[in-house]
This record gives sequence, C-alpha cells and structure tokens, in this order.
Amino acid sequence: MQERKTAISPTRFEDYSQWYLEIIKAADLAENSPVRGCMVIKPWGYELWQNIQRVLDRSFKDTGHSNAYFPIFIPISFLAKEAEHIEGFAKECAVVTHHRLEIKDGKLVPAAELEEPLVVRPTSETIIGAQFAKWIQSYRDLPLLINQWANVVRWEMRTRLFLRTTEFLWQEGHTAHETEKEAIEETERMLEVYRKFVEEYMAMPVLTGEKTPAQRFPGAVRTLCLEAMMQDHKALQVGTSHFLGQNFARASNILFQNREGKEEYAWTTSWGVSTRLIGALIMTHSDDDGMIVPPKLSPAHVVILPIIRDKKDETKILSFCENIAKNIKEKLYNNQQIEVIIDNSESNAGERNWKWVKKGIPVRVEIGMKDIEKDSVFMSRRDKPVKEKISLKKEIFINKLPDILDEIQNNLFERAKKMLKENTRNIDRWDEFKEWFTPKNSEKPEIHGGFAMSHWCERPECENKIQEELSVTIRLIPFDREKSGKGKCILCGKESPGRVLFAKSY
Repeated sequence: MQERKTAISPTRFEDYSQWYLEIIKAADLAENSPVRGCMVIKPWGYELWQNIQRVLDRSFKDTGHSNAYFPIFIPISFLAKEAEHIEGFAKECAVVTHHRLEIKDGKLVPAAELEEPLVVRPTSETIIGAQFAKWIQSYRDLPLLINQWANVVRWEMRTRLFLRTTEFLWQEGHTAHETEKEAIEETERMLEVYRKFVEEYMAMPVLTGEKTPAQRFPGAVRTLCLEAMMQDHKALQVGTSHFLGQNFARASNILFQNREGKEEYAWTTSWGVSTRLIGALIMTHSDDDGMIVPPKLSPAHVVILPIIRDKKDETKILSFCENIAKNIKEKLYNNQQIEVIIDNSESNAGERNWKWVKKGIPVRVEIGMKDIEKDSVFMSRRDKPVKEKISLKKEIFINKLPDILDEIQNNLFERAKKMLKENTRNIDRWDEFKEWFTPKNSEKPEIHGGFAMSHWCERPECENKIQEELSVTIRLIPFDREKSGKGKCILCGKESPGRVLFAKSY
C-alpha cells in the first residue's frame, strides 16, 4: 500500500527540528526578521498570542492584579545591586552605550557616549523594584500586585522561532507582600493560574514542581514551574513562578512600616509566561499536515469553503454560505462568539482546503450546489484524519458546533495526556536510565524514551554529572516528592528522599 503524501516535509519522524520550522512556515505564523535572532509574528500567529493574552489577563485581574508598564531601558547600576541576578543574566544582556548618530567619513556612527550604560530589559525585577520602593511606605500599601505585558531582550546565540529568540513577548507579574507566608501563597497561586490555563485552554497536560537550586531563577529563593512533554519526548518549561524572599527588596530598598511601627523589607514574587507558549502548542498538537490549534485559542473556529464549479451558481452558493456564517456567529463557544471565515479566494478548492489544514483551524466546511440542494454541509475536523469528512444537515451542524468544538478541545488534551503517560516511567537502574535517554533512531529524529522519575541524592555533583554525560537535567522536584518513597540516587546510590523528574529539554 502506497504511503500517503503529507503536507509537511520532512515529517516529525524524519527531522523533528526542521518539521517544527516547516509547520511555522506552512501555518504562516512567523518568520525571521532582518535583525539576527528576532522574529516577525504574522497575523495568524499574533492573533493566537492575543487570545492567550486575553484569557490570562482576565485571570490576572480576577486574582487582584493590575496592569502597568515600565521602561525597556534599565540603568546598569540597578542590575548591579543584586549580584546573583546580574550574574545569571550577564551573558544575555544587550547594552546601550551611546545616543545620537552622526555622519563620519560617509557612514552613520554613534556620536555621544551615555554617562551610564543602559541594559535593554532581560526581565524587570530591578527597575520595578525601584518604583515599588517609592510606592510602598506602610503595610497598608500591601499587597501590591502588578502585571506588565511587554517585550524583553536576551542575547541568545542559538535561536529558534517562538522557542528561543533574542526579542520575545511576554507578561511578567511582580508583587510585594507584608509577610513571607503571603508571598509564598502568591507564588503558588500564580503557578496554579498557569496550570489551569495551559491544561484547559492549550489542551496541554503539565507536571508541576520546584526547580533545583542550580535551575532556579537568578536571585530567587524558590522557583516553581510547569513542564510539558513535546512529541519528540523532550521537556519544555512553559511557565515559572518565583518566590524572591526579601532579596530584591533589600537590593531595591523596598521598606515598609509594619503593624508594630517598625521598618522591614517587603517579601516579593515574580512570575511569567511568553510567546514560547506558541512553540509549545505547535510541538504538542501539530501533525505532518500542519498546525492544529485548540478551539479555545484559535483565531477563528470555522472556515467555510464555497465550491463553485459553475459561475452561474456563485451568487446562490455565497448567499447560502453567508447565511450559515451569520447563524454560526450567533452561537457561543466558551462564552465567546464563534469566529467564522468565508474563504472565497481565487485559488482552487483543494489549495484553499490545504491552506486551512496547515493553519490548523478546528473545523472546515465545504459547500457546493449538491450540498445546498440537500440543505447540508460537508464538514472536516482538524483532530481527525484530513480526508475524513461527513455530511450534516445545515441546522444540525450549526446547533452541534459548540459541542463539536468542545469534543476537539477534549480530544487534543486526552491525546497529549496519553503521550505523556505512555512516555513517563519510574527508573531505578543507571543502565536503564542511560538507555531511556538514548535516541531510538540513530539517524533522525533524536526521539528518546521520554520522562524519567528517578531518585536523586540532592547533591549538585550528581545533577551536574548527569547533565554533562547525557544532556539530561532535573526539570522539577514534585511537590509530593515524599509520596514516591525513599530510594537510592540513580547515579551514586546514596540515600534519596524521593523521585524527581529527569528529561532532555529545550
């Protein structure tokens, strides 16, 4: 039997890295810009980001946070105040040293040196901390709960669209609290906001836990995280929430008068997710025919494709399509209007169909004269094989559409959950551990076993040696680690209080 030709080449199992880039190109999500390492996010990709923003922003406001905006430029002296923080970001900083341009020997050159260099923000703890120090005087000013939607710059050597770019879009929450307990509760609360969003909207199951000291955010006391499994069985960190203790409050002098009238430092947190979520969504759900977008985040839910074989039928077919579109828009899905597109572009029916397959729109509907005569539509779902189509009466289709979208959303989540479960295992022997993380195909792609829940003695030497030898890191320490029971470290055999999650990662 001849193998079906796929829309994306190479396939996932031929070259996963190139497949990922081809998905982005085919779905028209983004492209490289003239500036090295930066990307242009195209309309379909940006609308996807805006939908992510919309849902998360509502969640932040529902948990008491307000949006604000802070400068993109940070005086270098601000970063220098927190030694561990600047050490963690020093190699990734872009620095502005001059202002004004002048023509010299026929070329534009920087003219005047700044008195103090400015760092283009890699993250905003220090500059927001400086403002918090002005805004907070008393315990009555706490908690202070701020979120910022912004861009950041981290000078990456190896970049990949959405996953790791020099400039990217994100949100960063920054909060200050009266007590350590309140700050820790905020850190945990925001991780749960992320978990709920990623699982319920992105249809992506995640594991939650705490980073090891070596993997913590620079300057944090604790870093909590979400880790998801991609289709090549690597882990992708899709969100972090940091308990900063009083470290940044001391560095920025965020003092307040407590209830006893004494001055003390505030307890602070920060948390964020970025356009990396789009990369995660691509690698979790897409197939060898293109993107698959979960309905709850899709820029549009339905595309109607008029099939006009005879020009004299055009008016009747387009009128029928417009009537269906109008009725669909009156329906709600996930408390939002169902978005529908009528694609009557000049390309032929097959090309238009494949365009939307590759974009990953949840539902495609074809309508020709035969369908009108039957008062029906010909429907395809993106969670089903591309060529699987069913005929439905128009009214039944319109009325069932919210349920169909729900089914697609749930199917995508269950499919990803099954992949995570099938490729995660407890491993207690070093030889089995090494084999698990050895690529199954010596050519392409480097798809290995997946996630390993194994014992670790909590010594940095073992963590470092495993990373050096296998390029495997401890992605997180589960919150319920003790439930897995005591054991022996996977590498050295010393006592371990419980299992941690090991994986190769992006």
